[in-house]
Amino acid sequence: MRARSRLALALAVTTCVAGPAAAQQCGGDLGSFLAGVKAEAVANGASPAAADKALAGAKIDQKVLSRDRAQGVFKQTFLEFSQRTVSQARLNIGRQKMKEYASVFDRAEREYGVAPGVITAFWAMETDFGAVQGDFNTRNALVTLAHDCRRPELFRPQLMALITMVEHGDVDPATNTGAWAGEIGQVQMLPKDIVAFGVDGDGDGHVSLKSSSPDAIMTAAKFIQHLGYQAGQPWFQEVTVPENLPWEKTGFDSGMKAADWFALGVKPRDGNTQFGNLEGELLLPQGRHGPAFMAYPNFNIYLEWNQSFIYTTSAAYFATRLSGAEPYLKGNPDPGLSNDQMKALQTKLQSMGYDVGKIDGIWGSGTRFAVQKEQAKRGMAADGWPTPALLNAL
Repeated sequence: MRARSRLALALAVTTCVAGPAAAQQCGGDLGSFLAGVKAEAVANGASPAAADKALAGAKIDQKVLSRDRAQGVFKQTFLEFSQRTVSQARLNIGRQKMKEYASVFDRAEREYGVAPGVITAFWAMETDFGAVQGDFNTRNALVTLAHDCRRPELFRPQLMALITMVEHGDVDPATNTGAWAGEIGQVQMLPKDIVAFGVDGDGDGHVSLKSSSPDAIMTAAKFIQHLGYQAGQPWFQEVTVPENLPWEKTGFDSGMKAADWFALGVKPRDGNTQFGNLEGELLLPQGRHGPAFMAYPNFNIYLEWNQSFIYTTSAAYFATRLSGAEPYLKGNPDPGLSNDQMKALQTKLQSMGYDVGKIDGIWGSGTRFAVQKEQAKRGMAADGWPTPALLNAL
């Protein structure tokens, strides 16, 4: 569905031309490249037999390169994306899974402190509870991306980790499939993360995120804890907002606590204000007239998992629903911009000196920052939501 954010910084950056040292680590004859991979793996402690088994029959997958060159991005609004992904059918299945694996979720929460709804929402959004895990041969995908000289420093270590998994007997390199960028299993994790955080949840002596739901649940919990999740704390809470607020402080890095927002008239829909002492970011994924949420420090794990604002807010909302929250209030958001209008807005903002990144029609962090600054300059409500009124003003 997406490129995970622990890859995203590299995925989003244009790679420079490889120098002599880097050139030895990628490109050229595939056989020589694989021999170099084997030598490095053995030097790092892998057995020659495991390296041979992992790399035997490896080939370049042109479909992987095509996906890598034309990665999809989110151009849907929060309402569009969240209503599609957080469907009633998915909620029903998620609740069934939480009952079916109640003992596993209890163990995960006991050992790693992660709420069942958080894990289950990722499980749903990544693979529909394991139903859609990807059909790219994982070995070939990683060989292709490590051999390609765009980002060998990123994917070569993942290929090394796959060799470790083969040595442990956790994957069959000839048949294991997953996402085009090398993610594996029901919660779509990369080989290095599986090696580092893999948990044998079903006690069979192996970590299989493809076939074992207990393994996937426990491994996801351990990884989420590693990302900084704090047990017993909220991550996301729907709120209602008054007509007047310091809108320029909405979004990230406000420096405010949730209690500061509550004092200004922001109200949790569930009435729970006990976490007011925590830092709180007021997120308005479609401006001040649409749904509104308080994001707490635990929300940072979503930003580590995926950098898309629409994905993260939808996944966090999904987890709240699985944990008992009511459906959000849709509100009446101000009309947004078409793709062409958004590109025109980005072009104008860029000409004014803002770093909006690529002119791609995406409401990314750079565009949100610039929109908020220009709204404030013009006496508009600086909620960061780009509207035709702002485009016309510019």
